[in-house]
Amino acid sequence: MSAEDAASLAWSVAGSEVRLFVRASPRASRDAVEGVRLLSDGRAVLAVRVRAVADKGAANAAVAALLAATLGLPKSDVRLVSGASARLKTFLLSARDDADAQAIAARLADMAGAGRLE
Repeated sequence: MSAEDAASLAWSVAGSEVRLFVRASPRASRDAVEGVRLLSDGRAVLAVRVRAVADKGAANAAVAALLAATLGLPKSDVRLVSGASARLKTFLLSARDDADAQAIAARLADMAGAGRLE
């Protein structure tokens, strides 16, 4: 599987929404989107590190804020839909229309970086 193929599995576009699969690491030394990673079971996720601790939703809010800032989206357009208390999370990114959703997916592809697949 090529890096590009694996990266595209870390998110899916359906109409005006993008579903993004994330592996979050709280209590990191810095906030960063580290690229696409393949898990041992073959699933692709976007690896994200945040300084916030995993307490009372602080890390989830930090991940959502980092994704919004990195993708140029309003915070209200990034919503956690599953994995509130787990490392593996699913975020729903809202777009204005189908074309905007495709643009978000393109930004994710740029952010993932073909050489950053691990």
